[in-house]
Amino acid sequence: MATWLIYVLSAIALVHAAVIVPGATWLDTSGNVIQAHGAGILKVGSTYYWFGEDKVLDSTLFHAVSCYTSTDLTTWARQSNALSPISGTMISTSNVVERPKGTIQNLQAHQSLTLAPCLRLPVIFNTKNQEYVMWFHSDTSNYGAAMVGVATATTPCGPFTYKGSFKPLGADSRDEGIFLDDNGSAYLLYASDNNQNFKISLLDTNYYNVTQQVSIMNGATLEAPGIVKRNGVYNLIASHTSGWDPNPNKVFTATSLAGPWSAQVDIAPSTTNTYYSQNAFDMLLGTNGIYMGDRWKSDQLGSSTYIWYPLTWSSSGLPTIVHADVWSVNLAAGTFTAATGTSYEAESGTLGGSAELLSDSSFSGGKAVGFLGNGGTVTFNNVVGIGQAQWVSLYYANGDSTWRNTTVSANGGANVIVQQPSSGGGHVIQSVPVKVNLKSGANTLVFSSGQASFAGDLDKIIVYTAT
Repeated sequence: MATWLIYVLSAIALVHAAVIVPGATWLDTSGNVIQAHGAGILKVGSTYYWFGEDKVLDSTLFHAVSCYTSTDLTTWARQSNALSPISGTMISTSNVVERPKGTIQNLQAHQSLTLAPCLRLPVIFNTKNQEYVMWFHSDTSNYGAAMVGVATATTPCGPFTYKGSFKPLGADSRDEGIFLDDNGSAYLLYASDNNQNFKISLLDTNYYNVTQQVSIMNGATLEAPGIVKRNGVYNLIASHTSGWDPNPNKVFTATSLAGPWSAQVDIAPSTTNTYYSQNAFDMLLGTNGIYMGDRWKSDQLGSSTYIWYPLTWSSSGLPTIVHADVWSVNLAAGTFTAATGTSYEAESGTLGGSAELLSDSSFSGGKAVGFLGNGGTVTFNNVVGIGQAQWVSLYYANGDSTWRNTTVSANGGANVIVQQPSSGGGHVIQSVPVKVNLKSGANTLVFSSGQASFAGDLDKIIVYTAT
C-alpha cells in the first residue's frame, strides 16, 4: 500500500493567511488547528475576538470555550480559554456546553460603544455593569436538560465566571443565539419546546436573564439562529433540524422583532445544503456581510472545518451567499474580493484503470470522470504553477449520504488525502480545497491513485495563485 501523507481537507499550514479558504483546515499562529466551532465575533478597538467550542477531544462533552484574537479576520492567535469546566456543575466535563453566543459589537476601550447589530457571538458587553456576558446552550449529555447558561468577565477573553443555567421562562432552550439591537436591548433567540417552536425573548438590563417573550414561530423547527440588522430590517438566518447533517439554511425578514416574519428563503442553492454547512455567525462588512458556518464531521468533531463566505444583499433585500473558493477581505474599505483561478476539466485529463468518462448536464462542459479510486485515476498534465504551495479546488459530486475521499499527488510526490462530504446528490457539484506544492511552470497532478475506496466523481479543478 502506498505511503500517504494524510491531511484532513487541507492540513497544510494556513498560518498568517492573507486569504480565507472555506473548508480548509485553519491553523492559528502557533500552527495548531483552530478549535472554535459554533463561532462568534466580538470587536474591541482594532482587535477581533473569535469564541467557540473546542472539540479537540472529538466529543460532544464540554472541554472549553476557546478565545482567539486577530486584527484582520484571517490570522488568529489563541489566548487563554474563556470558559473552562467546573466539576459538580452544569459545565462539568460530563455536560454539554454549545454555541456560546452574543452579538457583534465594536467596543472602544470598553467605554465608547458603537453597536453593529448582527448575529450570535458568545459574548456581549454590558455598558451598565461594564462587563462581558456570555450565553450558551447548557445541557446534560443526553440533551435532556435543554437550558441556557450565563457567565461574566471583565475582559473579552475572561476567564469567565459561571453564574448558572436555567430554562428561559420555564421553557426548553437548545440551539440558541443572542441579538443585541442598536438601542442596547438584547434578545435570546432559541429553539424551544423540543425544537418544535422558535422563540425570541427580551433580556433584562444586566443581560443575566429573560424577562418576556416577544415572538414565537410555531412549528418552525429552527436551530443555529442569528440575526443581522441591515437598513432597518432584521434578517433571521437559521437552519432546520437534521442532527449533525447539514440542510438548506434559510433567512426570514421583518421590520420588528415581534414580527410578522416573512416566509423562509434559501441563502444558497438548496441542493447544496448551504455548501455542506450550518450557520454559526454572520456579520456585516460594509454594505455586504460574511457568513460563518461549520462543516460538522460527526465522527471526528475536532476535524470539523469552517465555511466562511461573503454575503451580498439582492435588490429585493435578501442575503445570499457568494460561493468563493478563495477570497479576501478589506476591513478598512468594507469590501471583499473573490480570487480567480485557472480551470482544468477532468475530461481533458488522462484516465487510468477503471476510471470512466461521465456525461451529465450538471457537470461543467457536460462531462466528468467517475469510478475514481479502487484502481481508477485521472492525470492532469501541464498544470501551471508559480513555484510555491497553491490552493487547488476540486469540484466533485458525491451522491452518498456519507463522506468519500480522494488523493492527489503532485509531480510524483506523496499522496495527500482530501475529504469529500456528500455533495447533496450525484448531480450536485461541490468544491473542496487542498494546498499543493507546485513548481514554476508545468506540473502533473494525479488523482485517486493508491486508494481502495471510490472517490467522488471529478468535474474539474481550479488552481489559484492567491495565498
